[in-house]
Amino acid sequence: MRFHPSIIFFVLLIFTQGLAQKEQQEDPCQTKARVVGDIDYCDRYWECINGRPELFDCPNGLVFAGKHRGVTEGCDYPWRANYCDGKRQANPPIGAEHCDWLYGIFGHETSCTRYWTCWNGTSTEQLCIGGLLYNERSRSCDWPENVDGCQKHPLCNDDANGNVPLGKSCNRYWQCQGGYPRLQRCPAMLVFDRRSLRCVVPPTEDCDVPTTPPTLDGELPDDRNEQEPEEENLPPGVPPLPSGAVPIPLRARPRN
Repeated sequence: MRFHPSIIFFVLLIFTQGLAQKEQQEDPCQTKARVVGDIDYCDRYWECINGRPELFDCPNGLVFAGKHRGVTEGCDYPWRANYCDGKRQANPPIGAEHCDWLYGIFGHETSCTRYWTCWNGTSTEQLCIGGLLYNERSRSCDWPENVDGCQKHPLCNDDANGNVPLGKSCNRYWQCQGGYPRLQRCPAMLVFDRRSLRCVVPPTEDCDVPTTPPTLDGELPDDRNEQEPEEENLPPGVPPLPSGAVPIPLRARPRN
């Protein structure tokens, strides 16, 4: 089958025009923000430096979110939004102990109540409190019924519907309901007996008459124990965590 030369010329003209209309990389020096994302790679961005555009990489595991956005230098966790729609990542993961990427939040290998925050390849173990489990999909602590693969909380392994002591607390305890722990408080002037696993009239072997009035149900215990985290378990020099974020103060490296 042969085509007339004019038809071939017309097809080539349309194809050439299509290429010309293809999106071109925006010049950051022509924008107010002076920084723009790369059109092909979601983990790279262009910044206007001394009047010239320079290409930068986000820290390994993060992608470009926009100026003054994300957790550092305009870069954010890729699962926080649709940053990579229609794009791909230029850099492969750089793994470290407990970290799939140098920066990120990752599930624990053996525990449903713990997870890892990774900061420049340094992993720090974190703990979910209040009967919660780590949810890999939301990268946060969640109720056990919302966490696939960890439906029963370790606190309730011995008795799915029993009571469990809460550290050294005298008036608070865990009540397991179908394998899910819920924080409970004994009625006024009663204490939790860790032998009978119920609220009783004091004194017991461990607790005398309560000296402080009860507060609202559902509060976290005053007594710290293995089910409660320290205030912020982070590497030295890292500021306190906002909800669901790991601050990364290091500047991204420019591309050569």
